[in-house]
Amino acid sequence: MHRQGSDPDNIQPQDILCDFCERPTWEMDIPSIEGHHGSVLCAECLEVAWDSLVVEKQEIPSDPEWTCSMCLESNDGPWWQSSIREARVCRRCVKQSAGVLHKSKDWDWKKPGREA
Repeated sequence: MHRQGSDPDNIQPQDILCDFCERPTWEMDIPSIEGHHGSVLCAECLEVAWDSLVVEKQEIPSDPEWTCSMCLESNDGPWWQSSIREARVCRRCVKQSAGVLHKSKDWDWKKPGREA
């Protein structure tokens, strides 16, 4: 997401925010994954979502009215929602994002907990 009031023709690092916690991920050099239409999931929010959906296997049912902030799809799988925003991410995107950061040579990030 972009900081409110940012110039769309001149986006700066401090203008790129995590959709889930609103931290400036690029400015703070926080590992993050970009989704569709500029959505961003930082590594810290990814860890919380991973713990909830993969490790603890929480089954928060989907709602046909919502779409994943990352893939922009509405699906039947469980999702994780930010505690401060209405941004939601589906389990599929959490697993894909964790796989990308886990394999990245640019970040020393590992999947939290144990994948069951």
